[in-house]
Amino acid sequence: MSPFRASAGFTERWDHFRYGERDGVATVTFDRPERLNALTFDTYADLRDLLAELPHREGVRVLLVTGAGRGFCSGGDVHDVIGALQGMGPRELLDFTRMTGAVVQRLRELPLPVVAAVNGVAAGAGSVIALAADFRVLARSASLAFLFTRVGLAGADMGSAYLLPRLVGLARATELLLLGDRVDAEQAAAMGLASQVVDDADLPEVAHALARRLAEGPALAYAATKALLSRELDMSLAGAIELEAVTQALLLTSRDHAEFHAAFTEGRAPRWAGR
Repeated sequence: MSPFRASAGFTERWDHFRYGERDGVATVTFDRPERLNALTFDTYADLRDLLAELPHREGVRVLLVTGAGRGFCSGGDVHDVIGALQGMGPRELLDFTRMTGAVVQRLRELPLPVVAAVNGVAAGAGSVIALAADFRVLARSASLAFLFTRVGLAGADMGSAYLLPRLVGLARATELLLLGDRVDAEQAAAMGLASQVVDDADLPEVAHALARRLAEGPALAYAATKALLSRELDMSLAGAIELEAVTQALLLTSRDHAEFHAAFTEGRAPRWAGR
């Protein structure tokens, strides 16, 4: 990943979720199972800051996000967040909403594939975090719910009104964001919100297998593909084709592309360097 670092070192410990790295996979586990992993101010802030660090962590190729217990993430904690927001002024409220939006923006701009292993309810902000992932692997018991209007807020929050129509179409996104109804795993798969639906007991293994597959692949090619997918959403065809042409010309000079050719010639599997 990027070799350019400032003076500050990496954060050694994250206090508001579990974090680990293994075999190129960084795993974030929301860990408040007694509250269905509801988010606090500190959880949002830690996640925002971790996402800024990940591109600089040399050994990390993939991010996997999941939840402890029977829920993925039930959104902002009603007591610790929503209640506290009632006493804040406009400046503090805007700081908060910009922070939550930064989490989604950084997930989408992260030059690593992101896998969400949704192991139960994903509601409110939890549903948008899952939405912002590149792959959503859902347990059969999982569900998504964009609940913002049900608490008297705009259904468009944290980028949901940008991302959701691009996945499921404007009509379906309007329904989901206005009504806030629960979408079960099979419904999510039918409308394109789930990459896979698996038995609950198989979710950790399937999600980790996907993450490991991505971690063992050509990281530079993945990063370029993810960036182009995001950038081209708002471009003309001519602009998109030019951007792809320039990107592909650069990747044709990459070490990974040369490694593919050498491996093909020698009859072996490529050894991807992400360079």
